Amino acid sequence: MITQVTLLVVFTLTVYIARRFLDKRSFESLGFKINKQTIKDMFAGVGIAFVIMGLIYVAETALGWLEFESFAWHVEPLSAVVSSALMFLALYILVGWNEELLFRGYQLQTLASGLNLFWAVFISSAVFGVSHLLTPNATWVGVVGIFFAALFLAYSYVRTYQLWLSIGLHVGWNFFEGVVFGFPVSGSDIYSIIRHQVTGPELWTGGIYGPEAGLIILPGLVVGMVLVYAYTSYICQTNM
Repeated sequence: MITQVTLLVVFTLTVYIARRFLDKRSFESLGFKINKQTIKDMFAGVGIAFVIMGLIYVAETALGWLEFESFAWHVEPLSAVVSSALMFLALYILVGWNEELLFRGYQLQTLASGLNLFWAVFISSAVFGVSHLLTPNATWVGVVGIFFAALFLAYSYVRTYQLWLSIGLHVGWNFFEGVVFGFPVSGSDIYSIIRHQVTGPELWTGGIYGPEAGLIILPGLVVGMVLVYAYTSYICQTNM
């Protein structure tokens, strides 16, 4: 939490300075326009992330790749479960802001202004993937999975040219993946409400790194992209 608060201050301040005094553009132009759509986009992102992770959990359970152990409230007080979940939610809100500001915000958009959107999305997603080599239990397979996840997050930005949807997706992805459905989050085995053991093939499940390092993430991302497309298309129609 201390690290993420520090990064919040450092990233926000340095990006603001770079955007304002080097690019001669407003901080809001990165995709932080605040209006009635802001909250809708964030909650839509969280909801889409819930569907993705929920489908992965259901699929692995149906295939016999998960061995259920218990719910968190079976072994600790409900108040402790709620407080722990809220603490990690706060943590992942900070992570979502910091990483989307940096990667889908300043990095992608600066590259797009100098190259083009295709290469900006590709390069920023590759850097995002490689940066996860610093996470616990990291492998190059996990990096590739994170790269595809970054393409998905970039797609949500391209569909709206605002960062609120991608922030909601990022927050919801981490929270539901780890805290709710009990998977490792990019290699980190954190507090979880549903306790289980992953027994399926690592090629598909991602093993101790989590779904991002398994083939199971690919159909999840396809579902996510369809939902992002449907949501943003609906928004465009209602705003006409």
